[in-house]
This record gives sequence, C-alpha cells and structure tokens, in this order.
Amino acid sequence: MAFLGLYRMDSETEQTSYFKSGEAANGDLQRQAEQVGCEGTADCLSNGSHGNAQPEGTTTTTRDADFDADNHNGTKKRPRQRREMTLQDMYNQQADYDDDDDDDDSDWEPVQKHVVSEKWFCVNCTMVNFDDVVYCDICGEYKESGIVKHGFFAPNDAQEAAPAQVETVATSKGQESCEQKSALENFTAVGFDERMLLHSEVDMKSHPHPERPDRLRAIAASLATAGIFPGRCLSIPAREITQEELLPVHSLEHIEAVEITSCMLSSYFTPDTYANQHSACAARVAAGLCADLASAIMSGRTKNGFALVRPPGHHAGVGQSMGFCLHNNAAIAALAAQRSGAKKVLIVDWDVHHGNGTQEIFEGNKSVLYISLHRHEGGRFYPGTGAADEVGILGAEGYCVNVPWKCGGVGDNDYIFTFQHIVIPIALEFSPDITIISAGFDAARGDPLGCCDVTPTGYAQMTHMLSVLSGGKLLVVLEGGYNLRSISSSATAVVKVLLGESTGCELDRVVPSKAGMETVLEVLKIQKNFWPTLQASFAQLQSQWGSFPFQNRKKSTKKRRRVIGPIWWLWGGKRLMYNILYGQLRIKAKVRPRRSCC
Repeated sequence: MAFLGLYRMDSETEQTSYFKSGEAANGDLQRQAEQVGCEGTADCLSNGSHGNAQPEGTTTTTRDADFDADNHNGTKKRPRQRREMTLQDMYNQQADYDDDDDDDDSDWEPVQKHVVSEKWFCVNCTMVNFDDVVYCDICGEYKESGIVKHGFFAPNDAQEAAPAQVETVATSKGQESCEQKSALENFTAVGFDERMLLHSEVDMKSHPHPERPDRLRAIAASLATAGIFPGRCLSIPAREITQEELLPVHSLEHIEAVEITSCMLSSYFTPDTYANQHSACAARVAAGLCADLASAIMSGRTKNGFALVRPPGHHAGVGQSMGFCLHNNAAIAALAAQRSGAKKVLIVDWDVHHGNGTQEIFEGNKSVLYISLHRHEGGRFYPGTGAADEVGILGAEGYCVNVPWKCGGVGDNDYIFTFQHIVIPIALEFSPDITIISAGFDAARGDPLGCCDVTPTGYAQMTHMLSVLSGGKLLVVLEGGYNLRSISSSATAVVKVLLGESTGCELDRVVPSKAGMETVLEVLKIQKNFWPTLQASFAQLQSQWGSFPFQNRKKSTKKRRRVIGPIWWLWGGKRLMYNILYGQLRIKAKVRPRRSCC
C-alpha cells in the first residue's frame, strides 16, 4: 500500500495536463505545439523518471548525567528518571538490551539506512518488478530476455546459444522454400518499414507505454529466425499515404491534427495516445503499406499479405485519434481494395478491444461487412462500444456484426465456435472479394491488457478458416497485442498459414464455455433477422442449451503479485482495465473485486 501511495503521488503531477474526460480534442494540439516551443530539447527528451531523495535518519541520545538548569545553588542534582521509551526508542536503542555486547558497540548503527529496492520493467509485458526477482512476476519472462533480438525463439533464461541453433535450421528451411517458390504463381507479401519504429513516447511516465517499437522488433525477429521474412515472403516497397487517399476515411481536421504533431517533440491526442515528431510519418507509412498490399492482392501480384505496421488503427474514427491509433489502416486498405476492383470487402476484427473507429467509418456502408469479436462486459470494457444490437445504420443494418464477450479468459474454443456458427456463415452469404483481418493479438494468452486465452494455434485456425473466402485473397493488418512472446508467436503462426502450412488443429468437436454460448445465442438472435442462413443454427443451439456439455474454464491456482500499473490506465481509455487489475489494492475492507484478470 505504501508503494501505491508513492506511485500515485509521483504520477499526479504528470496527469494534471490531461483532460478529465479521457479524450483531447484534436484542435488542442496547436496549444501543445506552442508549449513545446518554449521548452528545452533536453527536457522534452528526458525519460521522465523522478527520484525522491530521502535524507538519512539521525537520532540523538540524552544521557542520564543531565544537569538541572534551574538549580540556583550550583549543586549537582541526582540524574533525572529516564522517560518511558516509545517503540521508536526501543528500535533505535536496541543495542542497550544486548547482554553479549554491553561494552563495545562501535560497529553498530543506531539507524539503518533505508534500503530502496530498484525496480525493473519487464521487456516482454512492461510490468514492474524488483531486483529481488529475475523472472517477471506477471508473465514469467527472464529479466535479461533476448526476446526483442530473437523473438519468441529466445529461451526464457540466461542461455543465448539456443536461438542461433534455431536460426540456422530455420534459415536452411527458408532457403529450400526460396528455391521452390519460383514454381509458384502467387506469393505472400509482407509490408514493413523501419520508419515505423521511430514512433514512440518521448517522456516515459511512471510506466513504459505498451504500444512500443519493440512490438514490431519482436515479430520481425521471430519471422527472421524462422526463415520466413526475409526468406519465404516477398517484401513490398514502402511509401507514405497521400492526403487524397486519407480523405475518404478521415476528416480534413483529423488529418491536419495528426500532421501538426511533426512540429512537436511530444504531444497527446488522449492520455494514452501519444505522438512525437516522427509519428505522423510512421502513420502515413503504415497506411501506405496497407493500401498497397490490398491493391497488390486485388491485382493478383500477390496472393495474400501481412502488414507488419504501427501505430495501430482500428480505434481511429472519422475525426478522432484514440486508443493508441492515429490513422485507420484497415479502413484505408478496404477502400484501396475497392479502387482496385473489389465490390465487397469483409473486415474481421479479432482484437480484444472493439474497433469503434472502423465501425463508425463503415456502419452505413453495405459494400463493407464489419465483424468484430471483442470483450465488452456490458460496455464496461474499453472503448465501451460494440454491443450485439449495434448492427449498422442508414439502410446498412446487418452489415455490422458485433460478438461482445461477457468476461475475460475467452479462449480458442469460444472463438472457433463463434467462427463456425456466426462469422463463416455470414461471410459465405456476403461473398466478399477480399477479406481483411484487423489482427490484434491482445486476446492472446499472457497479454497484460486483454487477459484472454487465445493461443497461436487458435489464431492460425481462424486465419485458415478465413483463407477459404474471397478465393484466398486475404490481408492481415496488425493492430494491438502487448506481450512480446505472445504477439510474436501468434503473428508467426498466422504468416505460416498464409504460406500454406497446416494448422494441425482438429475441429470435429469444439465445445465453448457457457458464457461463450450465451454470447453466440445473443448475436444469432439479432443477426438472423438480417442473415437467413443463421436461422437453422440458432434453432439448433437453442434446443441443445439444456444438455450442452459446456467447457469448464480452468482457474489458475498460482497467485501472482499484483503490481502498480501506469496511471494513464486509470485516467485514460484503459480505466476499466486499471480497476480490474488493481482494484484489490485499494483499502476497502471485506470488499471482493468483481473479477481478477491476472
């Protein structure tokens, strides 16, 4: 509790510049630019860490041979009676009670120096730990992990030789594939550019920001170590998106608000959505890569593609940047595909957060079908949108399909079961010309924000099920995901499916959890009014409700130490996650938290 108090006091001054509503208007960025102009470069590029200097404690001891200053006769009085000792006195003078060392106490310090335990942030999940541990208390990652260098192939200990061996074998396999791919007509393309690594938070607050450049580095390292990219995949040249291509998606005010950040060392759209002087360029490059990948797939120059891009995009709406997102990459790719000949585009968003920006952009457009699977919990999970009854507007009802999970911990079976009974049946009836996946990997097992349980095998299976649509024309666009080991292993599994590898997953009998089935039935009851193909599935599942052998969700018995998260989780868009993860730390006697995610 003492650490929580210090954390909040240290963070309180950093939060005074934020808006209480959790979102800042884009127009206010100009005022931020004026402020930056008055600040020194060194101040803006500091890491924001603060140290609280604590003076060493000292004590003075009153000896018994005191003299009475009121004795006017000049005679020495008897020593005064020693006052009753407090607990602090007993602590400071504990040597007086040591019978074995009454005479010599020269090596004893009355007050010991306050030992401050140095904290370190996990490179894998960014959570705080202390020097007395070498493995992260939250994700179990080794303190000196090489995951950024080797991806998920990095051993979770002090070894360094293992990744090199894996790289040798994987590279050999990749070379064999390169020799064979000349006989193929279609390839998998990957979009990546190092300029997107320059987008980062300038002043680290009390906690590293989860949307960080290491996310791309870990995925790129995993693909390289596996011999996939470079190797088995083609690279497309990067370019910056133009304003003319952005205007059909975003308002001019939004585009200008993003562009003006290039004149500032550091700025914020919302308390959790940062920008630096390179962010606008990174966002343009990310959008340009997604647009060109979609065009290449539609023109037949490549069969499918993976956009290894950041900043993410699915929270960015027509006129606002939020949730770590600046430009909506998936929406830009969808319109680029339509300019290249696609009449109907399917966007499947499996990021753990609802893509409110993508829904806003296309909710009145019948040529784009948007399907999102996300945690919702009655609107209490960020961003609060995406209820099952949000189906579209202006004659496009049914072209927005939301699958809102009621709780955390959702795993492979719930997702694949939903694909079998909702996603694939609707997609087949819609018959898209190209499928775009908003592939956030924050529903993966171990993610600190999503707190769900999807494995790399689960993501691979969902990718495989979508690859049968649109004649195989499939574009995967990276969104969220903040556990480096989870995101790199999941992304690698997805790219392997794009390359044609088998998932090795059996789908004969997929049993969901009870909460997952409730969500599926809720969505089917609403969407069957727009998609007749769902009528039979709804009737069958409803009749089996009483006798269905639901999957029992495993509960972890290992208790992990709860740590203090970034204060912007409390004041910004991730307020619910802050309350869920750290609500137990508050002084509320006999109050049990609603749910624990970690």
